[in-house]
Amino acid sequence: MVTIDPAALSERDNYKLMIGSIIPRPIAWVTTLTPSGTVNAAPFSYFNIVTANPPLVSVSVGRRDGARKDTSRNAAALGEFVVHIPDERNVGAMNRTAATLGPEESELEAAGLTAVPSEAVRVPGIAEAAARLECVLERIVPLGGTEESPACDLLIGRIVRYHFRDDVYDAGHIDPAALRPVSRLAGTGYAKLGEIFHLERP
Repeated sequence: MVTIDPAALSERDNYKLMIGSIIPRPIAWVTTLTPSGTVNAAPFSYFNIVTANPPLVSVSVGRRDGARKDTSRNAAALGEFVVHIPDERNVGAMNRTAATLGPEESELEAAGLTAVPSEAVRVPGIAEAAARLECVLERIVPLGGTEESPACDLLIGRIVRYHFRDDVYDAGHIDPAALRPVSRLAGTGYAKLGEIFHLERP
């Protein structure tokens, strides 16, 4: 077994080891709204459940040279965002929303996606997504880097509405075979759900 001290590595080398070994990672496909009303969309694979009471999710949004990205800045300003679960049918469009555009250019429009009104927040969702979670911002926690220049913003969102396509939702449960989610690997790699197996908990 190879043993490595992360303190001896550069940020980039730590990044490569983490994204290569912590796999597969779920993807939060997040929409936010600029102050002028432009819909911003971007995918993030540092994403997971925090707790179910209340229903909270976390999305880590990296900074660029200490500056907040649009997603973090918009979420902080409005206090709302929408998380979508990308799937095999829309992963190409999701990937296109990762492109860097101007501050008032909509990634949704550039990727040929359709904005759909939300019910409990002002931020629109993505109509093509089979699962979307309307969230209000509980808090933003700057982390990493230095106090003057954090490496990321951890967004904690409280889910205030769930939306699931009819074939995905079944009597309080989500059908993973119908959802067909995609996950993130390292580099340009993505993964499909693959074989599902069950183990009884001891």
